[in-house]
Amino acid sequence: MNTLLEKISTINDMILQGNALDAFEEYYHEDVVMQENDNPAIIGKNANRKREEEFFASITEFRSAQPLKVTIGEDTTMVEWHLDYTHKDWGIKNYTQVAVQEWKDGKIINEKFYYGS
Repeated sequence: MNTLLEKISTINDMILQGNALDAFEEYYHEDVVMQENDNPAIIGKNANRKREEEFFASITEFRSAQPLKVTIGEDTTMVEWHLDYTHKDWGIKNYTQVAVQEWKDGKIINEKFYYGS
């Protein structure tokens, strides 16, 4: 069985290769809950898949994504990312965020993103 470090590293590599939605399909639990800062949580894989698809469809220019730090704990991973892109509604976005993932049954069951507004 792959360790959490191997799994999160694979997810990060898939994101960098433009395969974020494939990583979502493979590594996210059917009951996943995702939340950005203190916004309402999105519950379930189908609802989060739709949110992810809408997000990526709204990127008009992608300049870079870079994982800066990865931390592993008990059933928890954290990745600090630097992101730089243009979104059709939000304009130019160039920022750092931390994604915290909780794992269950070898998949991400809960993910929360922290970033400045």
